[in-house]
Amino acid sequence: MIVAQTNRKNTQPTLGEKSVSRKTFVIDTNVLVHDATAIKKFKENDVVITLSVLEELDGLKRHADEVGKNAREVLRYIDSLKMQASGDLHTGVMIPEGPKVRIHLDARSERTDRFPLPLDRHSNRFLLSAFLLQERGESVVIVSKDFVTRVKAEAMDLESEDYESLKTSYEEMYRGLRKIEVQKKDIDLFYKDGVLPLPETGFRPNEYALLTSLENSSAVCKYSEKTKKLEPLLQITRDIWGIQPLNIEQRCAIDLLLRDDIHLVTLIGPAGTGKTLLALACGMRKVFDDNIYSRILISRPIVPLGKDIGYLPGTKEEKLYHWMQPIYDNLEFLCSTTSGEGNGAASLEFIMESKKIEMEAVTYIRGRSLPKVYMIIDEAQNLTPHEIKTIISRAGKGTKVILTGDPTQIDNPYLDKDSNGLTYTVGKFKNHRIYGHMFLEKTERSELASIAADIL
Repeated sequence: MIVAQTNRKNTQPTLGEKSVSRKTFVIDTNVLVHDATAIKKFKENDVVITLSVLEELDGLKRHADEVGKNAREVLRYIDSLKMQASGDLHTGVMIPEGPKVRIHLDARSERTDRFPLPLDRHSNRFLLSAFLLQERGESVVIVSKDFVTRVKAEAMDLESEDYESLKTSYEEMYRGLRKIEVQKKDIDLFYKDGVLPLPETGFRPNEYALLTSLENSSAVCKYSEKTKKLEPLLQITRDIWGIQPLNIEQRCAIDLLLRDDIHLVTLIGPAGTGKTLLALACGMRKVFDDNIYSRILISRPIVPLGKDIGYLPGTKEEKLYHWMQPIYDNLEFLCSTTSGEGNGAASLEFIMESKKIEMEAVTYIRGRSLPKVYMIIDEAQNLTPHEIKTIISRAGKGTKVILTGDPTQIDNPYLDKDSNGLTYTVGKFKNHRIYGHMFLEKTERSELASIAADIL
C-alpha cells in the first residue's frame, strides 16, 4: 500500500484507498526508474504516462545501470499493453491489477496561454500534460520524486504527491539496541543465571538491550527469539584481528557479525563509526581463522561516475582498485594491527594472494550464485531496493550478507534517506530471526573526526 504525501490539506483518499471519484495519477519519469512496477500500484484509478516521460525513458534505456534496466522494463511493459483486446493506449487499457493505463500526447495545438511555464524542458512539458487534463475536468494527481516539480505543481493548484512505495522512514528506523532501567537484582540475576525474562514487551529478533540500574550496575544482552529471553553476548577471548569494540554499539555489532545463524546484518551510522572496519575484521576472523566461509566478497556501488567502471583505464581489477581504496585502507590497517607497524603492506599482499578476498562491482553480481561466502556491501545507501533484493538473492547456502552505509550521505540522485535500499531493508527484515541490525552513533575514527561529525 502506498501512503501519499500531498500538498493539499483536504485531499481525497488516494493510492490503495477507496475514494468516491476516480483519480488520474500522472506519473513522473523518476518514479518509474525508481520502481519499474509503479504503474500497477494505483488501484481503481487512471494512470497517465505523458509523451515527455516516454521520451525520457527512451533516452535512459541505453544506460547499463539500474536506471536503464528499469527504463527498458517500463517501456516493454507499456508496449505489451497494446496486445490486449482493448489495446488502445490513447483511450486507456485496463490491467489486471486495477488501474486504467493511458498515454497522453501533449500536442502543440492543445497548449494554452494559461500555462505559466516555458516548455523548454521535460519537467515543464510533463506538468503541461497534467495541467491540460485538469482543465478537462479530471481529478489530477501528479506523482513525482522531484521536490521542485511538486512545488511547481502546487503553484499551479495541481495536487502532487511523493511516491511512497518502497519507502521506510529513516527517522523512525529500528535501532537494534534499546536502553532499559531495571532493578539491580535483575542485573545480578542475569549474571548469575545467564538469562533474564523480558522486562519489556515488543522485542524484535536479535535485538540488544543495555540494562542499567540506579546503583550504576549494567549489563548488555541479546533477545533470543527461540527462548523468548534475554541472553548474554558471545564471549570474545581475544581481539579480532587487532580490533576491540570501543563502545556498546560496536560490541553488539561484533556479536551480530560473529553469529553464524544470523545471515543478514545491516550496520548504519555516520562516517567513522567503524561499520566497514568491524565487518572486515569479523570477516577475516571467520574466513582465515575459523574457516567458516570460503572467502570474503566485498562490493561497493560505483556511483560517482554514474554508469560503469569502463571510463577508467586498465583491467577490471585495475579499475576497481581506485573505487575499493577505502577497503584496501581498512585491510592494511587490520594487517598492521596483527603483524606490527610497518608490516601491514606485506601481510595484505599475502592475504590478497590467498584468493580468499574478492573485490567486485555491484554491476557484476547480478546472475551469480554465491554459496558459503562472507559478503560485504559497502555504501549500500546508494543502492535501490531492487538492487538490494538482487544482491541478497545471490546468497547461496551458508552465505552471510553484511550491508553497511549512511542513509544521510547519498550520491544517487534518485534516492533519499527514506527510499534507499539500506533503509528499506531494515524496515522489511526487522522481524525476521535470521536478521540483525545495529545503528552506530559514536564516531571512533579520531577526536578530530568526532568533533567534525558533531559541529559541521
